Amino acid sequence: MKPIRLWLLLSAFLALAACGNSNDAGQSSSVLNRGLVTEPETLDVHKARSLQAAAVQRDIGEGLVGYSASGELAAAAAERWEVSDDGLIYTFHLRRDARWSNGDSVTAGHFVFAVQRLVDPATAAFYAQFLSDVAEIEAVDDHTLRVELKRVTPYLLKLLTHPATFPVHPGSLAEHGDSFARPGRLLSNGAYVLAEWIPGSVLILTRNEHYWNNENTAIDEVRHHIITQETTELARYRTGEIDITDSVPPDSFPQVKKELGDQLHVSPQLNIYYYGYNLTQPPFRDSPELRQALSMAIDREQLVEKVMGRGETAAYSWVPPGVDNYTPTVFSYASLTQEERNKIAQSLYREAGYSEEQPLQLELRYNTNDTHRRVAVAVQSMWREVLGAEVTLINEEFQVLLANMRARQVTQVFRASWIGDYNDAHTFLSILQSDNEANTPGYSNAEYDALMRQAAEQTDLDRRRLYLEEAERVMLADHPAIPIYFYVSKHLVSPQVEGWRDNVLDYHYSQHLSLKAAE
Repeated sequence: MKPIRLWLLLSAFLALAACGNSNDAGQSSSVLNRGLVTEPETLDVHKARSLQAAAVQRDIGEGLVGYSASGELAAAAAERWEVSDDGLIYTFHLRRDARWSNGDSVTAGHFVFAVQRLVDPATAAFYAQFLSDVAEIEAVDDHTLRVELKRVTPYLLKLLTHPATFPVHPGSLAEHGDSFARPGRLLSNGAYVLAEWIPGSVLILTRNEHYWNNENTAIDEVRHHIITQETTELARYRTGEIDITDSVPPDSFPQVKKELGDQLHVSPQLNIYYYGYNLTQPPFRDSPELRQALSMAIDREQLVEKVMGRGETAAYSWVPPGVDNYTPTVFSYASLTQEERNKIAQSLYREAGYSEEQPLQLELRYNTNDTHRRVAVAVQSMWREVLGAEVTLINEEFQVLLANMRARQVTQVFRASWIGDYNDAHTFLSILQSDNEANTPGYSNAEYDALMRQAAEQTDLDRRRLYLEEAERVMLADHPAIPIYFYVSKHLVSPQVEGWRDNVLDYHYSQHLSLKAAE
């Protein structure tokens, strides 16, 4: 009985805390409740890779550059910067009042230390190559940081908004080692501090009193609730337990739009939903015909209209529409009808050595989520009806799926997504370069890699764009993955929340928000 009592006490405590908005001094305090569809794997800025981890990291940390509420680049830990005439040297001037949550000054040396840890092979950082265009980073003095580039990198400032480029406190890491990113140990230079992390339940963030912009931060406490079931999160939003949710199940969308239309935010987003192949092992390693057959047999229009139905658009390219200075390349068969695609898919399927008598047998893995299940069931049906493939669906917890994707031992086809870390085609195309840690399919094509390198060497943006577009054309012809649809961001935002702005990156820092005073 003891474990049950402890759980009940904990639940009661959380419920009371969620309702009680007063601090020790008896003054009113504000608590923002947000939903997280999966639990962050870690809050170590160099070990994390999920959107959920990044959402929390943007609340507790801060890079040299950040974003405004509407998605515009804005000064953050650096109050200003200069760029040399040749575009190869950036000089950042840090805020002299920037502080860690223990009161220590944030220095240029802390950014240098963090970059050195990021690129150290021993760290095994997912974004280790994020700053591959940086030739040298130097702390000129405590408040001046000099970054020298190997080549002109037009998206550098956008890169520097990413949590992987946030500073790390050397003393905290020295004291706690790789466990430094835990409650009570993690020092923050952002608006909030990680106060508590209850696995499978909630991450509680409290105000960082030493933050340079603390006086303009309205909300005292932020709670990121871990709710893996979309229907559960929606129910908790309806009851007022959650102030912001991006979980609007397809089945519920029409009713939500009808009942809560003024609270529903649907907006274009730089994010692709795709199925990845394991290209390191059979049956996909040496069979581009099979890869193309499976891609063509998916009726994307039916998926976005009948399975999703929330404004998503069918994906026939890898780079989403709306990316700055770029026109996505599309599959050669994008203009065909689905019936025409199915006939070609059946022919390719037979070329690959499969038939009704000898059907393809494969496993499709996806992480626990109502929407992912619905898409997987629909795709399973399409592959069976069009090709005769026998597909087993395997539902896994998100961290297990990530581990299997990385190991590539048991994975054949897996659900994944990629959200643009910055508004540039490079953030999508670079993840399929053969030496990129984010290349989960294991794609390797010398021509593709060469085109990406040539694009990186261009100082003329139009020439750079042409190389990137040709790289996408080469990659799509190989079918290393199946682009399925492009997301739209879908949020329900309580009328009590003020300051919300839709933006194409779908970044919403808690420090930009406030709550209406109780009437």
